[in-house]
Amino acid sequence: MRYIITAECIKCGICVEVCPAGAIEESDEQFTINETCINCGKCKDACPIDAIKITNV
Repeated sequence: MRYIITAECIKCGICVEVCPAGAIEESDEQFTINETCINCGKCKDACPIDAIKITNV
């Protein structure tokens, strides 16, 4: 299981603020979740537009 930030991301930054592992980074187009993610789900719960999804990749 892994969290990903989809193209719907509006770069509001809420996910960055709530991530206890500091696993969310800003890229040119959107935020991304790096390998330090601890799969806590806080980013997904905090996202106001449901742009963070769970994948099995």
